[in-house]
Amino acid sequence: MKPKSLNLTEINKAYTDNLVKKPTFETLTNIFLKNFFQGLIIIGPIGLTIYVIYFVITSVDGIIPSVAKVIPGLVFISMILATAVLGYLGNKFVVGRFFVEAVDRLLERTPGIKHIYSPTKDVMSSFVGDKKKFSDPVWVKTNENPEIWRIGFLTQKEMADVEKHNYVAVYLPHSYAISGWVIVTEEKNIKPVIGMTAASAMKFAVSGGVAGFHSDENAFAAK
Repeated sequence: MKPKSLNLTEINKAYTDNLVKKPTFETLTNIFLKNFFQGLIIIGPIGLTIYVIYFVITSVDGIIPSVAKVIPGLVFISMILATAVLGYLGNKFVVGRFFVEAVDRLLERTPGIKHIYSPTKDVMSSFVGDKKKFSDPVWVKTNENPEIWRIGFLTQKEMADVEKHNYVAVYLPHSYAISGWVIVTEEKNIKPVIGMTAASAMKFAVSGGVAGFHSDENAFAAK
């Protein structure tokens, strides 16, 4: 049987009809949702950042509302400058250090207040300043079989004071949260993180691994 010959005109017509085929409601919905969520990924972090900045500024301005009404942001800027000046005086001058240490000792020994002041000071010192603790990222083995490792930060290199010889304390941050938990494990269960800074390690942990190992560049790029 002789095969039917292909008609070039019919092929071109079928191809053209396929290109101009009317999209279905499902196709349009998928396209819309894809672009909507992509726009949300772009605008979400920007909007949240602007909101947080606005909330902080307005909250600080609320300390002296009469001034804030006349010059919005002036109270906030004044507080920032005053804090920086206080930090400079407390570090560079003997009198400043003496005053800061005197207030510190007073608050540390005041009943009731010390239970608020001391933990707050320790937490803030862990993140900023010369005594910050979250500067040693490590891999922690949390399960033997199957072998599971988590990323954390070494906070105590020696636990002998509490009769836990050859043990260390490691802080494990939660993903997509500002919380975390502390575990005490043997030294053999931790390894130093190679190839990541402390900031990159924290970003990696908090983002659930989405931020990558070195940078969050293109982490949320459209595919």
